[in-house]
Amino acid sequence: MSVVVGVDVGGSKVLAAVVSPTGDVVRSVLARTPGRLVDAAVVEDVMTDAVRSVADGEDIAAIGVAAAGFVDQSGERVVFAPHLPWRGEQLRGRLTERWGVPVALDNDANCTAVAEATYGVAGGDGTTVVVTMGTGIGGAILVEGRVLRGRNGMAGEFGHMRVVPDGQPCECGGRGCWEQYASGGALVRYARAQIGLEPSVLTEACGGDPDRLTGPMVTDAAGDGDLVARQAFGSVGHWLGVGLANLVAALDPHRIVVGGGVSAAGDRLLDPARVELERSVVAAGHRAVPPVLAARLGPEAGAVGAAELARRSL
Repeated sequence: MSVVVGVDVGGSKVLAAVVSPTGDVVRSVLARTPGRLVDAAVVEDVMTDAVRSVADGEDIAAIGVAAAGFVDQSGERVVFAPHLPWRGEQLRGRLTERWGVPVALDNDANCTAVAEATYGVAGGDGTTVVVTMGTGIGGAILVEGRVLRGRNGMAGEFGHMRVVPDGQPCECGGRGCWEQYASGGALVRYARAQIGLEPSVLTEACGGDPDRLTGPMVTDAAGDGDLVARQAFGSVGHWLGVGLANLVAALDPHRIVVGGGVSAAGDRLLDPARVELERSVVAAGHRAVPPVLAARLGPEAGAVGAAELARRSL
């Protein structure tokens, strides 16, 4: 029996998963993304190795790819990827030829939205805003269960809304983008700045070298009650709420779903975001403020959604 594989390609990791027809991850393989300063073929080599490893010798019926970048309307090209080397790449066709099976391609947040609408908490009537927090921020808009793609296929790139004029430089080429203040990258940056300034278990975790500090280290330390780590989540959660208030003002959604690797922190991240959303949203006392929900499928949602799109293409 052949399997369907979903591949989620982000700024820091490649997650390949065999996904069942009911949306369950049968097994998965995690690899490190080589970054945006390499040839595009290097990223595709890592993806290929991950696919072969997770298939474990089984026949593959189709593969879905969730790409952290701007995917065009046709689902053929990655037009631009802030954290990866893709610039106008005819990715679907190239991977179809390389892998020898049907390939479906979409933006990673759109894939998360598909997964959560099918198997998670994004189902239901009305409008759902999906925000994914990893190295950066991705986003998707569901209207009556369907992904709103926009004219160019690029709707939902919330991470590059400017929230701080002349703020932190962003990989997209702009400054002050939302993802520079509310993402895994922002979480680590905040914590690194405090190493050596305040007592923290993070100093020992990274061996006194802030450059070795990672997001999972901060998450673990926050779970153990470390003050610096908790302050980092408080800062990221605050800025998450600021951006969500802008999205509510623009879209007035029925619900907001937050996914991606950083969302694994749960209410430690979402509670300060909810507080800031209630405080910042326009006409807060005269409207129903949408609930902010954690994605049910967690960090695997992108791969599950990609596999779902591949299965539908069959």
